[in-house]
Order: sequence, then structure tokens, then C-alpha cells
Amino acid sequence: GSKKKAGTIGEIGCTSFFPSKNLGCYGDGGAIFTNDDKLADEMRSVVNHGMKVRYYHDIIGVNSRLDSIQAAILKVKLQHLDEYADERRRAADHYDKAFKDYPQLKTPVRWDKTTHVFHQYTLVTEGIDRAALQQHLMSKDVPAMIYYPVPLHMQKAYLDPRYKEGDFPVTEMLSEKVISLPMSTELDDEQLEHITSSVIEFLEK
Repeated sequence: GSKKKAGTIGEIGCTSFFPSKNLGCYGDGGAIFTNDDKLADEMRSVVNHGMKVRYYHDIIGVNSRLDSIQAAILKVKLQHLDEYADERRRAADHYDKAFKDYPQLKTPVRWDKTTHVFHQYTLVTEGIDRAALQQHLMSKDVPAMIYYPVPLHMQKAYLDPRYKEGDFPVTEMLSEKVISLPMSTELDDEQLEHITSSVIEFLEK
């Protein structure tokens, strides 16, 4: 069938407009999408202190309105969203090509039926010291990051007697092996070459 954008498949879609995201504002923000008028009405109430009529609070809500400056910025940037995705895929292609002959790194999987937009470019390390790789890259001014070092079921906020360490072995394994390289729409060829050569320098030591 026809391709659908992520966030448009279910009853509600959510996105973040944090500056580092594919469509980011200059402060912080986010949005919820729905085609259901009833849900939309309820959500508008929640984000506006639980009000549907001014000064009358039907529920306990929050102050979560997107300010006009951020909305104006996003309105302009939205027109270029597909271009931003193309640039991120170009950067990912550069990484994929550079690392294809290095079994110490597993590159992101791309499925034929989907189009990756690469919010992050995350590698899975095999048989190398991830912390040493990160330290090496940082010394080369390459901000390599680890998203996220502690799985959800091991976070204090989500501790549950039904789950314990070892219950989600793949998640726990990946949390110890993944590392993300810089990814943005502004990466030029010189920067990409510096990043990849810095990684390869570590692998070939």
C-alpha cells in the first residue's frame, strides 16, 4: 500500500520538537496528532490547565501550550522536513559505507518497506571496549553518545516486582554495546570523513 508517516497510523501520534530532533524548535516543545475530534477536544483541555471554558476547570491539567515563537519557527522548518530527512540519510549512507568491512560494528538495519529518517545513527559494538571507543572519539572532538545506558525496567522510577535484571536480555545487552555517532542535517563531507576516520583509527589500533 501507500507509505504512511510514523505517528499517523494509530489513533494518537506523538512527537518531540526538542532542538536535536529531526523537526526541532529553538526551545522545547512537542505535539500530539489525532483525527478523532473527541480525543482532540480532551487533549486541548489537558494542555490548558484542564479548561474548556476559560476559568472553568473540568479536570486537573497542565500548562503545556506551545508558544507562538516556537510555532512560527516550526511552521517554516516543516516545509523542509523531507529535505532534512534526505540529508540525514546521506550522512547515514556515508557511515554505512565507511564501516561495512568492520565486523566490530553493526550498522543500523534498514527495511525495504520503510524509509529510515535517522534521528540517531546508532552502532552496536562487538568485541571492543565501548567506553574506550567513546573516550577516543571525544578526544578527537567527535561527540559520541550512549542512548540509553540504563534499560527502562532497571530504572528506579519503573521498578516492578514482576521484572528483574535478566528478564530482557536483548535490551540489557544492547544497553551495554550501543554507541551513537553525530547525526544532523548540517553534517558536511569533511565532518563525516573526520568522524569515520576517527572511528576506524580506533578499530585498527
